[in-house]
Amino acid sequence: MYKVFVNDKPIILSDKVNTLSEYEVFLYKNTSIEEIVHKLQNTHCNGIYFYHHDIDILWQKFKSKFKIVNAAGGLVLNPEGQILFIRRNEHWDLPKGRMEKGEIEQETAIREVQEECSIHRLEIKTELAVTYHIYQEKNKNKLKKTFWFVMQTDDNQLPIPQEEEGITVAKFVSVENLKNYETEMYANIEELVQRYLNLIDK
Repeated sequence: MYKVFVNDKPIILSDKVNTLSEYEVFLYKNTSIEEIVHKLQNTHCNGIYFYHHDIDILWQKFKSKFKIVNAAGGLVLNPEGQILFIRRNEHWDLPKGRMEKGEIEQETAIREVQEECSIHRLEIKTELAVTYHIYQEKNKNKLKKTFWFVMQTDDNQLPIPQEEEGITVAKFVSVENLKNYETEMYANIEELVQRYLNLIDK
């Protein structure tokens, strides 16, 4: 299964038909990829379940319709176990950005945290996840693939938001206070945070 977000709404690509899904089910043989993306961008549809019996074929066909933009970011923890968040476009997000030529994912993730929040002395602890979302640039749909890492910092400086990138707030949030922020998180960010919480609960 793969999940791709469009306007904060998921396309779930799967080789199993989920008749209990809360989302409308579309079959690949009957529906174009452009059609389902357009539906999520321009209607009140909350999500789509997209089926093909071979998930590898479905995923390759799906990716072939877009230019893929690689990015990386971090779920950053301070010594108190608080998580670093940024606020941009009226949503709570995690620091991330596009990979530059010659970079590997870990280098991009560290650089973006430093640039967007002025937090340094970062150590990558583990890989967290890879997320996908579709966005428009110059009237063309692009597929962003973001590599996420759990990081630790002992930098005791307060985060400073990179305002020229549209970031209005950068702050550490305790796990106990996450519920106060969830309603304004992007859906994929909420899933990432939950994935991290599941890891530490094991």
